[in-house]
Amino acid sequence: MTPREVAALLAYVVRLDPRMNIDDQAAAADRLAQWCDLLSDVPATAHGWDAARTARDYIARNPYRIQPSDVSRPWHAHKADMMRRHVGTFEPTAHPEINPDDETGDAYVAALRAERAAVATGQRAPDTHRAITAGPAAQQVQRRLAALGEYMPRTVKQALAAHRPHRAARERLAAEGLPDPLDVPCPYEHCRADRGQSCRNHRGTPRSPHPTRAEAATAAHYAQEPAA
Repeated sequence: MTPREVAALLAYVVRLDPRMNIDDQAAAADRLAQWCDLLSDVPATAHGWDAARTARDYIARNPYRIQPSDVSRPWHAHKADMMRRHVGTFEPTAHPEINPDDETGDAYVAALRAERAAVATGQRAPDTHRAITAGPAAQQVQRRLAALGEYMPRTVKQALAAHRPHRAARERLAAEGLPDPLDVPCPYEHCRADRGQSCRNHRGTPRSPHPTRAEAATAAHYAQEPAA
């Protein structure tokens, strides 16, 4: 939440529980700063989430004065539930900008991670098996597939996975939200493989990513991950 949103939340809390009112301006400013710090990674509203409603429910059910953690804890529990229910299934018709002939898989990886980040921050609902295989969402997919054509049915993609192990492995890492060493160039001085290219040994033969590349990818991945 922004400082303005936190201030609005505090004003709402004071209206519901007058005991939270502070007359001393310095003390009120200190409390606002504390709440801003502790709620900086909590949205005011998101998919299935409303901080004001959470505060109201707490005040209605508890005799104790509300603390910022009484808002942040439910948000992180809600976020964890969203990520647990998100299956990470990639729907190509939702990404017409991706070139299906791009063998690097970079666009796939970026799209999967963007979807996961959107779910983690509450910008979109999680994709569940039910939403994909039944109901209005599935019907909409079928209509779009009929209009556009599916360039690679899932059964074909699964059959090809054994013949494209590197791409299949990258898609699996992206779907599971794990670091992908090929997302970064290899820093090993005797390799220096470019981003998206496999590492090579001293004979020039492709090999598994060098340890320093795996470490660099892990650091880069968690540096851009939404806060838990």
